[in-house]
Parts: sequence; C-alpha cells; structure tokens
Amino acid sequence: MTLHEDEIPVDETLVRSLLKAQRPEWADLPLSPAGAGTDNTMYRLGGDLLVRLPRTAEKGQSVRKEQEWLPRLVPFLACPIPEVVHAGTPTDVFPLTWSVHRWIDGVEAGPDTVRDWAAFGADLAAVVRELHSIDLMGATRAEGLNWYRGGGLGPCDQWIAGCLDDCRTTVGSELDVDSLEQLWRAALALPEPSGPHVWLHGDLKPTNLLVREGKLHAVIDFGGLSVGFPDAEHSTLWDLPPQARQAYWDTLSLDDPTWARARAWAIAVGVSGISYYWNTFPSFVAECRARLRAILLDAAAR
Repeated sequence: MTLHEDEIPVDETLVRSLLKAQRPEWADLPLSPAGAGTDNTMYRLGGDLLVRLPRTAEKGQSVRKEQEWLPRLVPFLACPIPEVVHAGTPTDVFPLTWSVHRWIDGVEAGPDTVRDWAAFGADLAAVVRELHSIDLMGATRAEGLNWYRGGGLGPCDQWIAGCLDDCRTTVGSELDVDSLEQLWRAALALPEPSGPHVWLHGDLKPTNLLVREGKLHAVIDFGGLSVGFPDAEHSTLWDLPPQARQAYWDTLSLDDPTWARARAWAIAVGVSGISYYWNTFPSFVAECRARLRAILLDAAAR
C-alpha cells in the first residue's frame, strides 16, 4: 500500500537483499510482514528481530534519529523500548537508512487486551513523567529533534484551518467540525507554554503501546522523538477510554490550559490525518474519526 508520492516500494525480496549485504547471518531467517504505519514498513525476522524500513527519505531521518538516541534513552526508562541491534545503511536498491530492532513481545492496547483502563492510564502517565525527566544530554530543538508537535499551536493554524475545511467536505455530516474548530481556536487564544523543553515520544497512540497480561508493557515507535513543550505528548489520550484519560490527568496533575492545548493537538492530528490519507489509508482515517468523536463527547461532558 503506497501512501506518499515519493515512497520507495519494499517487499520481502528487497529486505532479504539488504540482510544478505549487511547481516548475512540473518539473511535466511524466516521473514514475515509485521505491520505498516504511515512512516515505516516492518517485517518480523526470525523469532526475536524486527526489520524497520522508512517509506520515504523524510521518514529515513526519523530512523537515523532512533539509531542515535534510543540507546542513550534506554538506561533511564523502566519500561521497555526498542533496542537497535543493527543500523542499516543505504544501498543501491534501498537508498535510505533502515534498522533491525530486538523484537518485543506484546499486543496492541485495546478493549480486548487491557485489563484495567484506569491503571493503564496511570502507568502510561508514569512512563511519560519518566521520559520527560530525562536530561536532554545536550539535545536541543534542532537537527531532527524539532518535530512540529513540540512547538506552539500558532504556526500550524493556517495548515489546520485548511484541514478543517477538508473535513467539512468529507466527514462534515458525521462530525461537528465547527465545534472542533472552536476548541482549536480557544486553545490558540491561550498563552503559549512557557515551561522547559523535555524529551517527547510524540505519538503515544494505542498501536505504539504494547500490553502483556493486561498491563502496559512497552512503548514502541520513537520516530516522532523530539525535544519541546510537553502539551502535544498528551494528545493521544483521546484514543483511550475516559477512565484512562482521567487517571492520566490525575497522575500528572495537568492544569486546564495544558489539557486544552493537548486537546487542540489531538484535533490537529485527527483532521490532518483525514485530510492527507482520505483516499489512501482508510484504517488510519477511521482512527482519526474515532479520536475526533471522542474529543467532542469529552468536551460536551465537561
């Protein structure tokens, strides 16, 4: 499934050619698809490895970022995160950086896998607090660590206004886009965040949260790793049930302005996802629609 105009096609033959050239001891291990997101395509390799290949040159920068910073973050996190065991280099057939990670057992967070959503929300908040407390080790909001979600809302306003208009055309009969825009604009009117920059995962949605025995076990996909303000880190809470959101809020003692800006980031990611992927990635569009419905329900209840 191609999602981007400049995407580089990947298949099993290409993956095996990369392994044969750079890690021949793995080239004959069993290989099977292990999912594909908006940024990367994954293959499970043998029983304990995962090959991770970026879809485009831009996404390749995120893979290099993971290769550089994940080994430096691992010692400070109690929760398992991906371990890079091979930093793949570009070749003639695949001119981008790629990686092999250690496989982490677990299943996606969801109603059939999480035992206690309140406990899950509190556990996720503990992971976020731990990540945000790690020293920046000289990293700044530059050189690939300046993803838009760690900045202010203002620079995104024109872009998101266009995405809201797109949503009026595509899902306007299903969602109250006007109310979503009012929430977006209310957050824009708030003072910009003024706290210190922190490490941000950037995309803590359920597909990146692995569960074992009903509890949060690991956090994966650090392609959105950045340095910035923490508000957007909380935006994926609207992908989780209300019990998880409340427990997360309580555990981190978030104030109302932070929550409003986090909700605005959730709106931004939802409407931009619908706008960009409407014709190419229906499952991701459905995920965005569900997030926006949750935001509207939550706002009506407050």
